[in-house]
Amino acid sequence: MTLHRARASTLACSAIVAVLGLSACGSTSTAQAGGDDKAATATSAQDLGGMDALVAAAKKEAKLNAIALPRDWANYGEIIDAFEKKYGIKVEVENPDGSSQDEINAVTSRKGQDRSPDVIDVGGAFAVSAAEQNLLAPYRVAAFDQIPQAQKDADARWYNDFGGYVSIGCDAARVKKCPQTFAELLDPQYKGQVGLTGNPTKSASAFGAVYAAALASKGSFDDITPGLEFFARLKKAGNFNPVESSPATIQKGETPISITWDYLNAGYADELRAKGVDWKVSVPADGVYAEYYSQAIVKWAPHPAAARLWQEFLYSPEGQNLWLKGYARPVLMPAMSEAGTLDATSAAKLPQAPGDGTAAFPTQAQISLAKQAVVQGWSQAVAG
Repeated sequence: MTLHRARASTLACSAIVAVLGLSACGSTSTAQAGGDDKAATATSAQDLGGMDALVAAAKKEAKLNAIALPRDWANYGEIIDAFEKKYGIKVEVENPDGSSQDEINAVTSRKGQDRSPDVIDVGGAFAVSAAEQNLLAPYRVAAFDQIPQAQKDADARWYNDFGGYVSIGCDAARVKKCPQTFAELLDPQYKGQVGLTGNPTKSASAFGAVYAAALASKGSFDDITPGLEFFARLKKAGNFNPVESSPATIQKGETPISITWDYLNAGYADELRAKGVDWKVSVPADGVYAEYYSQAIVKWAPHPAAARLWQEFLYSPEGQNLWLKGYARPVLMPAMSEAGTLDATSAAKLPQAPGDGTAAFPTQAQISLAKQAVVQGWSQAVAG
């Protein structure tokens, strides 16, 4: 499965790859908490003397501040456990169910504090915005050159990590006929059943759902308005459910239909199967939209060595395959497929994409304009 990013020039992706306000007082840190100035300014492991030196410095810090990483999101639970076991570094995840905007808010409000996040994992538009605000530290992981050019910042302030398609999840025991397209979601039989995993003005996954709905409603990357109009119709029909969908709300029957990334819905299916929920997943053929999330190191990370080691781990074959195990399509999938380091068993389990498995991506300029439109129009679309 291959996804292609739409740019002014044509960019090719090889192989089978496809492809989302906190304010608190805390003590300030004159040097990075447990870290040093050398680690804080390192733009590669070589700047610290190589990987062994980076590992030693990170182990000395012994901690990583992460934020908005739910354990059931793209297999982050296993990723965190593996990192902690391998390096003896404690990963503390604040506000695990937070949005990309929550992450940015925490970074901007805690500059110089030892409670600042060390790293963030945010939707692409949020990564670009964070770089423009000078919130991110440039760092080239060992695999940086293998990341497709269109999937990274030229200055290495952020790079894409994993992605997936917008999908429709459905509780087959509670819904008589599971919808497989956006058009079907307007059917009166789905009254009060269709939910999102957040607010699209703050959540990249919910924003992706609006973009997919736009593409299903004669919109385009340049015009997300039909997506807002779709949810307005869904609300008017009584089908839109304002409850934020999660495995817990699904199990309770509160959100029997949920629009979110395919890797989340596929993960929910695994998690809920043991609880008696038959969760079906489909990628709607009338609204094919895919997106990557992006990794970055916070410029004033209190644990700068651990932050850099975390990135090295995520972009190693081990880290990339752990994302793949969680049904997410890692950015290094083409390179790993070519090198023979890809987990073929996990790759074969990915949700099926419509057609030939290709998708186009909006440019960052298109995403920024679409985001503005959603911020301005979402409340009115679902008001009442």
